[in-house]
Amino acid sequence: MLFLEILIPPTVEAELRDARPSSVVVSEHPFIRVQPPVDREQVEQLLQSLDPGESEALALALEVRANLVLIDEAAGRAMARRLGLVPVGVLGVLVGAKQRGCLNTLAPLIDRLQDELNFFISSQLRAEVLRLADESS
Repeated sequence: MLFLEILIPPTVEAELRDARPSSVVVSEHPFIRVQPPVDREQVEQLLQSLDPGESEALALALEVRANLVLIDEAAGRAMARRLGLVPVGVLGVLVGAKQRGCLNTLAPLIDRLQDELNFFISSQLRAEVLRLADESS
């Protein structure tokens, strides 16, 4: 297992549900827990430059002193670093899972991210991720 527990704020849970309601059910995964950030002032401050999901995720990560924060948007990753957090993206998690033997192949998952969730991945980034996962052609 890559992570023992994953905390997500309610706004992120709603975003996941809205993005693909038939396939994303957080409550079915016992290692994922929805937890709202307590410090609403911190959330409001972050909302000045980030979207609600990123703002709540970063505020929550600060509160629980998280080892990593899953965030893909460039502005959110930059803010995470400024706050002393370690950002990791979805692709980084997938590469880590492949390297640890949790996944057999990464390319079909990247295809699904792009096709089903409209996740933007440049051709250069895709090639680099597949290289890191030992799937380059």
